[in-house]
Amino acid sequence: MSTTSTVTAASVTDGGKGPAATIAQRAARRRGALVWAGRIGLAVLVIGGWEAFTTWGIVDPFFFGQPSGIWKRLIDLFQHGTQFGSFYQNIWTTIEEALVGFAAGSLTGVVFGVVLGQSRYLSDVLGPYIKMVNAIPRIVLGSIFIVAFGIGVTPKILLAAVLVFFIVFFNAFQGVREVDRNVLANVRVLGASRTQITRHVIVPSALTWIIASLHSAFGFAIVGALVGEVLGAQSGLGLVIKTAQNNFDPNGVFATMLVIAVIVLGAEWLIGKLERRLLAWRPPSPSEANVL
Repeated sequence: MSTTSTVTAASVTDGGKGPAATIAQRAARRRGALVWAGRIGLAVLVIGGWEAFTTWGIVDPFFFGQPSGIWKRLIDLFQHGTQFGSFYQNIWTTIEEALVGFAAGSLTGVVFGVVLGQSRYLSDVLGPYIKMVNAIPRIVLGSIFIVAFGIGVTPKILLAAVLVFFIVFFNAFQGVREVDRNVLANVRVLGASRTQITRHVIVPSALTWIIASLHSAFGFAIVGALVGEVLGAQSGLGLVIKTAQNNFDPNGVFATMLVIAVIVLGAEWLIGKLERRLLAWRPPSPSEANVL
């Protein structure tokens, strides 16, 4: 092998600092810039078109609001609050309900998914009941919770937890069922206990499925909190939306929806950080590798 080829090969494998790594980094930055340009361009197109159509009278702002009016209404909400207290307090109420429901639903979903995924007997016994409860419309469950627990935060937390539970449960259950049976057989031959198998083999293998479910689970936790607040509450963003709707205030509805979108995107970003940390051991998938 020539000196030039040796140096080139060493550069490629030298801690990702060679020419190949530099080219890949430039390609990744270029793609990131193009993605952000596309996102910003789409937002400008949608918001600008919306503003123009309402200004020209093509779309009636009384029913569909107007971006400039939504922005003014949003500032007014933050500055002057609502009739149920400060806007910040309403935001925190919804976040608190969603976070507690998200944590409770995720934890119980993982536990039930892992346990039932390993026990065919329990899955056969409890499976029909889980499917039956999952088939009940969530708004009915919300009404039942409000009748049972009043209009405080408890029914919102329960409704959010129920929505999250089924998403996480079915992913955890399927993730356990997808564990490589040869790996399980090998660790049993090596003398691993059932607890060790669950902790070191099954849960890590199913973690990809579980983390994937969390990306959509928090959005459903927010939905559960909002639905509960619309059905009956003393504060919260769902109550703000309901009041704006009753007052024929589309700008208030869209302004509150914008805040909700920011909350969900922030949670999605944090879950993405958690995913990269917990799954750092996982090699990149073909789709992830092809990004570069």
